[in-house]
Formats: sequence, C-alpha cells, structure tokens
Amino acid sequence: MTHKFTAFSTSVLLAVATLGSVGCVPGIGQGPSLGIFGIPIPVSPYFQDDEEDQFWNHERYERVPILGPLTPGGPEVALDPPSDDEVMQALEKARPVEGGVPFLFEKQRNNVRIVKEKIADYVDPPRFVPTIGPAQLHHAHYKCTLYFTEITYVGWPVPHTLTDEDTVEVLYIDHNHFHMVGNLDTGANANF
Repeated sequence: MTHKFTAFSTSVLLAVATLGSVGCVPGIGQGPSLGIFGIPIPVSPYFQDDEEDQFWNHERYERVPILGPLTPGGPEVALDPPSDDEVMQALEKARPVEGGVPFLFEKQRNNVRIVKEKIADYVDPPRFVPTIGPAQLHHAHYKCTLYFTEITYVGWPVPHTLTDEDTVEVLYIDHNHFHMVGNLDTGANANF
C-alpha cells in the first residue's frame, strides 16, 4: 500500500511541478496575464491569404510613381506594359476563383494566354499637384485579352465537371505615373 501511495504522490507532485513550469496555463505562470485574450483564436487561411493579396496589390500596383522630368525631344512613351501577374490579379479581382469549397464546388483556369495591346499613351499638361509640386500625369491604357480553359467541378448533388475550352476575358488596365516639371534639386550634388 505504501508503495502505491508513494508512486501516486510522486506522480501528483511531478504533475504540479510540470504545470507550474509551463507558461500556457493561466494563473500559474509568471508575469502579467491577458486573461481571456491570452487564448489564441484560429484564423481561416482564406482570410490570411486575402490580407496577403491586398498587401501585394497595394505594394506593387496601386501606387502612382513619381519619375524625373521628360527630356525635350525625347520619347514620351510609357515605360512598360502590365505584367502577367498584374493581369491575373486584376482578373481575380473582377471574377474571383478562390474561395471554392473542396469536393463541392471548385473552379480552375488552365492554359492561360495573355495578349496586351496599348490603346492610349498621352501626357497631360503641367499642373500643380499638392503633395508633389509641379508635375505632369502620364497616362498609358492597355487592353489585355485573356484566353483560357475554365474548368468547374461540382460535387453535389450530382458530381459533374463543366469545361469551357474557349473562355475569353477582356480587361482594361491603366498605368499612370507622374513626371516632375522644371529643374529639380534632388540633393544628389550637395556638398557637405
């Protein structure tokens, strides 16, 4: 009997010592406690992916860059057409595919081919922009035509697959940026 009691009391003492050394148990650990807010809440990967996509678009495509002045007699053409990633992000924003329910409803876009055409490229006359100063707005408008195969998997009530081989989507993407006007002192030639 004493052997069983000794083993039981040793295991209880070991359990209490283990709980006291772990910081995950509220009220036992050292330091300040957040109470009910200290318990982690699971977040769906859908919302995390949505936040990452919003940051990606803001960082790369939703800002207007400010470039140096246009040189007299130089070319006044836009720098570059939209990237394939930018076109696919715009398509996802216009017609989302993400967020399907696996085994119930899913969509895929396969064999994507993108054709980009510049439809307009012009520069506005100089004007004063409050946060920049005197500047010209350079407009570049692109027509992006996407050809792809769209596959839709429906799993309930009757499982079937819908395949549209000749899907065509047309997107219009604007690339606008500012050009500074006049002689600029960027501070690059300052003598310290």
